[in-house]
Amino acid sequence: MSVIKLVDLDLKNKRVFIRADLNVPVKEGKVTSDARITASMATINHCLKQGAKVMVTSHLGRPEEGVWTEENSLQPVADDISRRLGTTVRLIKDWVDGGFEVSPGELVVLENCRINKGEKKNLEETAKKYASLCDVFVMDAFGTAHRAQASTHGIAKYAPVACAGILLTEELDALTKALHQPARPLVAIVGGSKVSTKLTVLESLTEKVDQLVVGGGIANTFLKAAGHNVGKSLCEDELVPMAKSLMNKMNQRNATIPIAVDVVVGKKFAADEPAVLKEADAVSDDDMIFDIGPKSAQELVDIIMKAGTVVWNGPVGVFEFDQFGEGTHAIAKAIAETDAFTLAGGGDTIAAIQKYDIYDKVSYISTAGGAFLEFLEGKKLPAVEILELRAQ
Repeated sequence: MSVIKLVDLDLKNKRVFIRADLNVPVKEGKVTSDARITASMATINHCLKQGAKVMVTSHLGRPEEGVWTEENSLQPVADDISRRLGTTVRLIKDWVDGGFEVSPGELVVLENCRINKGEKKNLEETAKKYASLCDVFVMDAFGTAHRAQASTHGIAKYAPVACAGILLTEELDALTKALHQPARPLVAIVGGSKVSTKLTVLESLTEKVDQLVVGGGIANTFLKAAGHNVGKSLCEDELVPMAKSLMNKMNQRNATIPIAVDVVVGKKFAADEPAVLKEADAVSDDDMIFDIGPKSAQELVDIIMKAGTVVWNGPVGVFEFDQFGEGTHAIAKAIAETDAFTLAGGGDTIAAIQKYDIYDKVSYISTAGGAFLEFLEGKKLPAVEILELRAQ
């Protein structure tokens, strides 16, 4: 990726505008999971150390444009960063037209950018106002790099300098390493409830990977395509032909989509539902598949242990309920132990990584969901593309 990197610039006394991804869960005015703030601090600290006048903004939740509400305010985020820096970080509420000062070595948080009129539609007028606030624009929000909005794309067009922050640079390097220069065999694990939401990803991956592991509700559609009864399980019947064609496509390349040989079922989706182990061809009409069985899990573990690169997006079962979490637990453990380069991304995947405590055992954890998937699909991310253009 040929982009200007933040770490190569002289920032002393410069007005630096950072677009970070600080979209964190907040409850009763307190941040409940601060992983994204932690990830964004490298760029913030770098700019402060250089003596820049630092502004950072992000979206939070889904505010109505032009309407400020307390629940969508970045105040709890500013409080969290204040604690980290040991100093009060001001929150600037109405910032689009300027009118505020920042001292060298100071950080201010600019209120939720999605409240601003013209933000989502990437309005030129809004983008130009943002750009006039800074000497250097830093894009550091990989999680929103797939959206062309005023704070991710428009500002990069008009700012005097537009560069990639430390987190964005790391994300792009890790993804490029995993998908464009992978150590083989390259294994992708794609879980989730619906094939339809990840269809284009699956299609794209069947051309790149040596083994494509499907999990969760997606796997049921493939199980059905392989001729198995899936009972009342989540399954997209209309996509069974698509699943068949992907399996054929992989076979023609001497690559595989492993199909479960045993499954864990229940009668209803509930935390207290007993888990029953069955062979994959013994599922009855009133069963719901909630996990893979130990034989299938062992097959996936063997695949992961022999891999050169593993890309993980999505659990293979309903791991929120412990009795249906053994398959995902086995995969997490293998990812922690393999010598392969491992890359994980997406909200459910990160929740599983935290549950099974392997956070520091994964080579790279992407904070992004949608952008991560679009990169896997081989799509150009607009916020990255504009940085590449500006680097020329």
